[in-house]
Amino acid sequence: MAKDYYGLLGVSKTASDEEIKSAYRKLAKKYHPDLYSTATEAEKKAAEEKFKEINHAYSVLSDPDKRAAFDAYGDENGPMGGQGGGAGFGGFGGFGGAGRSGGGFGFDMDDIFSTIFSGFGGGRSSSGARGNAPQRGADIRVRMTLTFEEAAFGVQKKVSVRRTEVCSDCNGTGAKPGTGTKVCSNCRGTGQVTHTQNTPFGQFATTGVCPVCKGKGKIVTDPCKTCGGAGVTEKSREITVNIPSGIDSGQTITYTGEGNAGRNGGERGSLVVEISVRPHKLFKRNGSDLQLELPLTIAEAALGCTVMVPTLKNTQELKIPEGTQSGTVFKIKGGGIKKLRSSDSGDLYIKVIVEVPKSLTREQKDLLRKLDADFDLKQFPRKKEYKDKN
Repeated sequence: MAKDYYGLLGVSKTASDEEIKSAYRKLAKKYHPDLYSTATEAEKKAAEEKFKEINHAYSVLSDPDKRAAFDAYGDENGPMGGQGGGAGFGGFGGFGGAGRSGGGFGFDMDDIFSTIFSGFGGGRSSSGARGNAPQRGADIRVRMTLTFEEAAFGVQKKVSVRRTEVCSDCNGTGAKPGTGTKVCSNCRGTGQVTHTQNTPFGQFATTGVCPVCKGKGKIVTDPCKTCGGAGVTEKSREITVNIPSGIDSGQTITYTGEGNAGRNGGERGSLVVEISVRPHKLFKRNGSDLQLELPLTIAEAALGCTVMVPTLKNTQELKIPEGTQSGTVFKIKGGGIKKLRSSDSGDLYIKVIVEVPKSLTREQKDLLRKLDADFDLKQFPRKKEYKDKN
């Protein structure tokens, strides 16, 4: 009895051809032997078996006739089961000549090849970059939290990082000073090794980093005592970070060459500072503009007044005309935050909130009732408009 090919690919029995093809692609990439070059022998063998199983499952489910036979009899060879000499891994007779055009598979082999090997350089043979070629060091990412004012005006801060640096004793060779290295016999100094894999599609050669010399092409015979033969050491560094005025949460500052050391003479990585800004107790930010809510009493809004409005730099005088309604917005030009990489600044928008008093005394209530009785409806345009519509 054949295995459950649908279960192997993780699809239902009603799956479309495209769903089966998509599931196969993902699994073929996941279990490709090149991904297990540094794994244990048991893991390598398990991955190889899984790779064979999903390839065979796809070869059956992608062929209409074989799929129909499997659905009907539980075996792609029909009621005779394995006796019919079907296309198992013992032979390729049922594959219709697994060439680049796809033969009897019913799918585009070039498409499958490019998908499976996209992570290994592509095609039937992936050469890739040389394992001992210069490689850029990894970036270091740190998060820095600023006050609202520090982000608005800019500030200089120091950040401590731990990073790898080229060993000062061996200059990155990994060898004890005064000693040398020898050419790796496993890769013959190339830093790469080629793996040949037999699959139902034929034989494929893929190239990866040599596991013996880790891609360097050379082997240290007498390791440096300082770095243990790694060629790099880990050190703590304090780096000065200049925060420009106008920076906002979510933005980053990159310092080239302040990250981890590269390999084989490659350049250092970068230090990437991710900015987070604390909220302000009064202001809300919208880009380079600031927003402020200004509470006024009924009397201040009705009679008009002059108030002192805070800004990030100082306080400014703002005249409130009589009859100002709640929700009215005033603008102080240039009262916002300096725009990043610009000499211009945003504006300060002040929204008036007319506050109704609470916990009135009896005398205050009487005064308000007398005042309300003395009002004319024309003095309340919105209320008049509302009444006119009813």
